[in-house]
Amino acid sequence: MIRFVRNPDSFLYRHRRLLFLLFVVVAVPLIVCLVWWITSPGPQPGSQVKRLFMQDITALDSAVSQLQTDIRLHRPAQRIQASFRSARLAYKRVEFLSAYYSPETTRALNGPNIPDVDDDLRVNEPQGFQVLEEMIFPEIKAETYPEITHTAAVIRANVHRLRKISETNEITDSHIFDAMRLEVFRIVSQGITGFDSPVAFYSLPEAAASLKAIHRHLAHYTSEGNHPQIAAQLDTAFQSAISYLNRSGDFNDFDRLEFIKRYANPLSSQLLDVQNALGVPVFNEKRLLSVSARTLTDTGVFNADYFINFQEQAMTDERIALGRKLFFNPVLSNNSGRTCATCHQPEKAFTDGESKSFAIGFNGARISRNAPTLLNASFQAVQFADSRVSFLEDQASDVIRNPQEMHGSLPDAVESLRNQDEYKKLFEASYKDGLTENNLKNAIASYIRSLSSLDSRLDRYFRNSDATLTLEEKNGFNLFMGKAKCATCHFFPLFNGTVPPAYLETESEVLGTPATAEDKTVDPDVGKYMLTKREPHRYAFKTPTVRHVALTAPYMHNGVFQSLEEVIDFYDRGGGNGLGFNLENQTLPFDKLDLVDSEKKALVAFMKIL
Repeated sequence: MIRFVRNPDSFLYRHRRLLFLLFVVVAVPLIVCLVWWITSPGPQPGSQVKRLFMQDITALDSAVSQLQTDIRLHRPAQRIQASFRSARLAYKRVEFLSAYYSPETTRALNGPNIPDVDDDLRVNEPQGFQVLEEMIFPEIKAETYPEITHTAAVIRANVHRLRKISETNEITDSHIFDAMRLEVFRIVSQGITGFDSPVAFYSLPEAAASLKAIHRHLAHYTSEGNHPQIAAQLDTAFQSAISYLNRSGDFNDFDRLEFIKRYANPLSSQLLDVQNALGVPVFNEKRLLSVSARTLTDTGVFNADYFINFQEQAMTDERIALGRKLFFNPVLSNNSGRTCATCHQPEKAFTDGESKSFAIGFNGARISRNAPTLLNASFQAVQFADSRVSFLEDQASDVIRNPQEMHGSLPDAVESLRNQDEYKKLFEASYKDGLTENNLKNAIASYIRSLSSLDSRLDRYFRNSDATLTLEEKNGFNLFMGKAKCATCHFFPLFNGTVPPAYLETESEVLGTPATAEDKTVDPDVGKYMLTKREPHRYAFKTPTVRHVALTAPYMHNGVFQSLEEVIDFYDRGGGNGLGFNLENQTLPFDKLDLVDSEKKALVAFMKIL
């Protein structure tokens, strides 16, 4: 202890004020830091997740580097394939945050092996793991090594890009939990279907790797002893799901129905329970899939009002009722007798049972394409087989004006309806500005949006109701989601082309549909190519829903197939290229599915319960 002696000539006495000031400047901050260090709660979970995520990106970079080395040294194919599997397992450990925060980079890393046409109509060649997978499985051809080497280098560059982007991303607890639940939904709707492992069939180990990664990150939130009972239940749910994936060795024999019902759905539900228990807010934002969805099969989790242009166009009971009256009113066809229901009949799931609908005036003439169902049309980002409009309002307008379909006029319809007091009152009750062309279109679109139907026996089975499935129907579901590869385009649970888990875009596919049942030539309708004039879109058509398919025959955009059995046989043979059409841009795999008769029957039995 310093003792100041009252000696005016001593050094300590003369500098006592300076020494006290030094004590305050040096000692007090040290004491404050010591107290903070003792009482601080330690690193926050979000920052720990970010640190682990960056470490996993580094591990991914190392795995891809090893893959590059094995390719460069022309090591045995089995060694290169093993390195590829290791690299994509490393990718799966970062996928849930990578896909959430960096979707474009993630697509570059692991997008489908088909050219992409962007919004500016630029054709972008595919790149990433799926491209490389098709080069090295089931075997490697010597002449492909330069291309393989280049593709691996592009993957490595995109890993570096991911690291750079991720360094500056601000991660919040709400985002992390949202990303975790979406990854479970991605596994259910894409992972276990073979969507991103179509050749190597390594989907089940990759799904397990994704779940292990989520579990590791979740430990940052549950390791402090908060809510131990929920944490223990969640640990059990993760371990059970991962164990089920790991002990299911064969891709084709994997019981996807059992996995979703007994493992994945409880897991995503418990993730939401933990989030709520910890007080981590759920986002309040508009999505097609509800931000608070516990599972993909719960009631009401898909928002039929999502794909609207303006919030003012949202459905109301009054607008739906008005739209229904208009749907059955011939005023839209200049009172020629034709209504929307002429081609979209409710008793036929809003189709008409014709290969191609009769044109206005009949006389044997038909329009160019098959009338699709309107059920669940609101769950698609684009409308018409060629995806030419985005909103149902524009679809209604297009059909009304089409001289082959309604041959009507919106201005004339509005003028005619203004002379009817009933409609004037209905429009005034539904819209602030009453009867206008835009409101007329919106009323019809509101009625179509109301035609959502996601309550099949399959949905009720997943919701733990009294609904049951036969063994054949269960087998059909597993085939649809696995060996038959149906669900890689008709995504669970909407069973249309709207891509999970974000459900923001609806895909088109090139199938090579034949012109006639004789399967001699491809149908001459070039589909989406008419709009974009881009080769990847030649013969491309929007992937429709398979729900209510038992009522919507005949099938395909041209109604060429009269039965589901014919459709399945077409896919089993490899689409148009399996028939010998030699379409360079066919997106449907042309290799045969090798389905036996009992499997084809099971697929039909399953689709009929939708």
